[in-house]
Amino acid sequence: MSEANSNLLPLETVLQIRDSCLCLAVQRAARRLARRFDTVLRPYGLTNGQFSLMVALNQPAPPPIGRLAGLLGMDPATLTAAVKPLARRGLLTVAPNPEDGRSRLLQITPEGVALMRKAVVTWQEAHDEVEAQLGPDLARTLRAGLARID
Repeated sequence: MSEANSNLLPLETVLQIRDSCLCLAVQRAARRLARRFDTVLRPYGLTNGQFSLMVALNQPAPPPIGRLAGLLGMDPATLTAAVKPLARRGLLTVAPNPEDGRSRLLQITPEGVALMRKAVVTWQEAHDEVEAQLGPDLARTLRAGLARID
């Protein structure tokens, strides 16, 4: 056995982690789901992350970036970067918060709403396929279980 190999974890440890790590399992599934939804949303020029962001903007009052970041499970800097290409396309606007000049408000534009009306139909079809693969009980249990992770 070479010196480099003697420093490796035992194979049993690697297999145990591969077969039992919840984080790894969720990451692998999330990547597969992300690729699937990226593919179906590509005709609209959206990624699955951008789609989720645009859905989150469908609110009567424009949310501040900080609050929206929390809703999406992102940090504000990452959300700010994600917003820029959508703003350049005219799908959303970024404006100073009149109540707090340090904060920015995000609002979906009429063009953004029009695009989302089309994209939602495609998303729903893809989502229904995933739910059918899982079955309604497992899909519901999975959502509830993942929501419990703090």
